[in-house]
Amino acid sequence: MPLYARLMTQDSEPTTQNPTLTNIQDLGEFGLIEHLTKNLASVQESTIKAAGDDAAVIHYDKGEILVSTDMYVEGVHFDMVYTPLMHLGYKCITASISDIYAMNGMATQVLVSLALSSRFTVEAMDELYEGMKIACKTYGVDLVGGDTTSSKLGLVINVTALGQADKSSICYRNGAQNGDIICVSGDLGGAYIGLQILEREKRVYLEAPTAQPELSGFDYVLKRQLRPEARKDVVEILKAVDIKPTAMIDVSDGLASEIMHICKQSDTGCLLEEENIPIDENTYHTAISFNIDPTLCALSGGEDYELLFTMKPSDYEKIKHNPDITQIGRIIEKDKGTKILTKSGNLHDLQAQGWRHF
Repeated sequence: MPLYARLMTQDSEPTTQNPTLTNIQDLGEFGLIEHLTKNLASVQESTIKAAGDDAAVIHYDKGEILVSTDMYVEGVHFDMVYTPLMHLGYKCITASISDIYAMNGMATQVLVSLALSSRFTVEAMDELYEGMKIACKTYGVDLVGGDTTSSKLGLVINVTALGQADKSSICYRNGAQNGDIICVSGDLGGAYIGLQILEREKRVYLEAPTAQPELSGFDYVLKRQLRPEARKDVVEILKAVDIKPTAMIDVSDGLASEIMHICKQSDTGCLLEEENIPIDENTYHTAISFNIDPTLCALSGGEDYELLFTMKPSDYEKIKHNPDITQIGRIIEKDKGTKILTKSGNLHDLQAQGWRHF
């Protein structure tokens, strides 16, 4: 086999047999991103922020342009056995523009590119795009272009989201300071529990294709998984009371993973309080019925697309009575680590066990 083929084809020549090569799994998603981008140098004066945050920041005379891109791969990010195409289209848009809101900006446009196999019909793509159009209308975003190509492995969707923000209002992950309040919007863990229900019904379907799915009573968590919303409203709420978070990120890979990203880039530690982590009643009781710890769902489940942010204690006073924003801890000094205080009063190291892409 030619050398280039051996380098590119892991299935044919596993890198574990060649000590000079590195498995992608050894680095993980964020390690790979850091590895690939560490030596990239920006040459354009308009490039304010390149790789390393929820979105890139580009300066133009009338403000900053935010750019973020996400890829959704069949069999990795979604399963066509239980994912309606209209819901999938909606979710791809909201999940992508969530990165713009996580920078404290406003999403304005998206570009959508598709790679699809021959098993998909035009009508199927119409359904997918109908969901996208509904999401764009809901959030005031324009779908302005994209690309299509063929795929031998199913459906791949790439969404590039663009947005705007004043330079002074942009929130990065690296601004948290000792003593800051840690807040999160909405509630957590619902999307993960919704996924568990869908996976359960898939197993039943594969064993008995004529069986009817048992989905009654699970509307809330199923919607959290199949049709999540982006928290544009939280950005608007904070702006209305003149609050700029010191750091912000969206919860796509689990609460623990996201707060640890903030701590790493801000060079701080954190203390989360388990009793304050917001978990919806439907999520809680369904998790218990699955014999799953509800807190674990919130910490490691992912795909909630809520906003996690830090702020000065004086700013928290302005929004502490908002029922959709919850204080869940504080930023502490780096040498004190990343910790969680359990309901029983025990202190544990926080573990990032969220979604791993490799």
